[in-house]
Amino acid sequence: MFFTGKIETLKKELIILNLGRTPYGLAWDLQKKIFSLRLTEKISDVLILTEHEHVYTIGKSGSDNHLLAAQKELLNGNVELYHIDRGGDITYHGPGQLVGYPILNLSDYYQDIHKYLRDLEEVIIRTLSAYDIKAMRDPEYTGVWVGDEKIAAIGIKVSRWITMHGFALNVSNDLRYFDRIIPCGIFHKGVTTMEKITGRNFSINDVAETISQNFLEVFGCTWNSKINEEYISYIKKISEEKIECI
Repeated sequence: MFFTGKIETLKKELIILNLGRTPYGLAWDLQKKIFSLRLTEKISDVLILTEHEHVYTIGKSGSDNHLLAAQKELLNGNVELYHIDRGGDITYHGPGQLVGYPILNLSDYYQDIHKYLRDLEEVIIRTLSAYDIKAMRDPEYTGVWVGDEKIAAIGIKVSRWITMHGFALNVSNDLRYFDRIIPCGIFHKGVTTMEKITGRNFSINDVAETISQNFLEVFGCTWNSKINEEYISYIKKISEEKIECI
């Protein structure tokens, strides 16, 4: 489902759009389209939530040397590979991992990328606390950690103060896929999931609801629910003209 709400002090509407499971390319194309529409002020801020099919993504500062799997291995395992325009190095997305892509005009909040990153971490830390998981920041690395293991990665792009890309929270995903990369280029730390820490099963939709509430609280928003298809149709309708992504 997607939710609409208003940032009361700014009279701004926020849409939270849960796409369910998607191929990476489809969600990336949607991000770029929404980014361009937000840049031209044709729509309000959007938070996309999704769960991807198996994919490795390499950011602008990433190295192909941190991908340990050969091309044949990727093909045999139906794992896609994308070089993308976010910051950061290589990471993995797949079933059981909740991914969030906020497309916000930071000029309406604050023009401070460091604060934005810390606020994204705060959203995830509060979400994990709701499931009795004590998570924290690491002063050296962006992301959210439980002990020496990363449970959520963050990589963003900001252009003209409009944000793209975002965060990935490991809920119950298969950690073996991280064995074939050096996650975020960090050699000496591990990765973990909510399921591994607690021994409990989690619904992605339940975690999506929790993270939505915490996102709204941290960024000062409220929402009302509507239906995904209505909003996607709206995006298609208002973007019929050719749009170039900055």
